[in-house]
Parts: sequence; C-alpha cells; structure tokens
Amino acid sequence: PGGGCCETALSIYLENFATTVSSREQLAIAEFATALLSIPKALSVNAAQDATDLVAKLRAYHNASQTQKDKEQLKWFGLDLQAGKVRDCKSFGVFEPAVSKIKSLKYATEAAITILRIDDMIKLDKEEKKGGHGDECM
Repeated sequence: PGGGCCETALSIYLENFATTVSSREQLAIAEFATALLSIPKALSVNAAQDATDLVAKLRAYHNASQTQKDKEQLKWFGLDLQAGKVRDCKSFGVFEPAVSKIKSLKYATEAAITILRIDDMIKLDKEEKKGGHGDECM
C-alpha cells in the first residue's frame, strides 16, 4: 500500500523492537524509526495538509494493528492526501511497487552507513588574505 503505509508500519515495528535491545544499538534503531516517518510527513506537507495530525493518526493506527489482534486490518491504512485523512489504501487501490521501495530503503541505509564509517576528519586550511578592498590602489 501507498500513502506512507509501509514506512509507518516499519517505523512502529522498529520503535517496539528498539525497546528490546539493551545496547547502544537501541538509539540507532530508534533514530532510524524516526527517520522513516519523514516520508509520510513530507507527503502531508507537500499536499498542504496538517502533517502533525495526520502522521499521529497514522502512527496510532499502525501501532494498534501491530499490538491488537482485532485491529490487524489497520495495517493497510495510509494517507489520503486529497481528502486529508487516513484511509485503507488497499481498498482504494493505492499501491506502491515493493521492489523499488525495498531498494530505495536499502540504498539510503547503505549510503548513511558509508557516511558514518568515514573515520577521517577533512580539514581545509584557511586561505591567506592578501588585503581588503582598495589595497591595490595604494
């Protein structure tokens, strides 16, 4: 499903999983979960909708779908940005290609890991100033 459904579901899952990890990795997992919510937030903002309200509702729905057996159908809910509400994307036929979603997340994660692995500090030397304005005239 589309409308930020996958990102929100994964974010909730990772938030819950992070609480079971007792090492520093817990912080990284929790931050990754938070970063995933930037997709539904950006969708909402770009559609001139209240991102805070919509994403909060979407998170609540996905949390309920993962923690309450009788609310499992809420896992299909995503953002309907034309109506400005949270809806069942599956019944409305709003789908995203899973292959591109998986590859996008994989490559973005690999890029972030590569950046974090850089262990060198790149420092530029300050340029020597030859003088201020008007020095050439004197």
